[in-house]
Amino acid sequence: MSSSDPSLATEAPQAAVTSERKLSPDLQEQLAKPYLARAMAAVDPSHPEGSKGRDTKGMSVLQQHAAFFDRNGDGVIYPWETFQSLRAIGLGSPSAFGTSILLHLVLTYPTQPGWMPSPLLSIHIKNIHRGKHGSDSETYDTEGRFEPAKFDAIFSKFGKTRPNALSEDEINAMLKHNRNMYDFLGWAAANLEWKLLHKVAKDKEGFLQREIVRGAFDGSLFERLQESKKST
Repeated sequence: MSSSDPSLATEAPQAAVTSERKLSPDLQEQLAKPYLARAMAAVDPSHPEGSKGRDTKGMSVLQQHAAFFDRNGDGVIYPWETFQSLRAIGLGSPSAFGTSILLHLVLTYPTQPGWMPSPLLSIHIKNIHRGKHGSDSETYDTEGRFEPAKFDAIFSKFGKTRPNALSEDEINAMLKHNRNMYDFLGWAAANLEWKLLHKVAKDKEGFLQREIVRGAFDGSLFERLQESKKST
């Protein structure tokens, strides 16, 4: 396709990085309108309607991700709720405590409904899109929608060992590639998120499977991990 119409090429001969980190040119044949950001469903070719059976409650995909940490469902997340949620998916107490404090220090003020900061470091889910950081995969857009093409690019670019999974080394390569210049907060935030996800959800061989990562974006993974921990 690209040879007959150069405007459709995804690789440039003089830009070697475009050949090293490939895109899926036939994604539109596997998923309807992959360029269209989905407001409430984390879709991919295996899940064209997102996570079936889940009640989105009218929330964006990013809000669904955050809602798992809202233990009482009031739309506001406090540090102790984040701690309880991280423990529920298998994180140890020291890591859960430190991560909770860091997340709330960073996200509390951008998500407040007004100018006054919260002394309890609360995070408001309705404004969670304001807390989106840079140097990420851009799978969430700036309003909290899910970008199917960006999600697919995570694996087409970096899943070298297995097409639908990421090793720890491949995650590190992705984190380095996604860095925006001088965006130190974004670098740290992305690193924390992916390292935590790898810690709690890697398979026996150390890989993060595509379905695991998709479930992290809409929060359905956290629900499954919680149920798994309860049963054991």
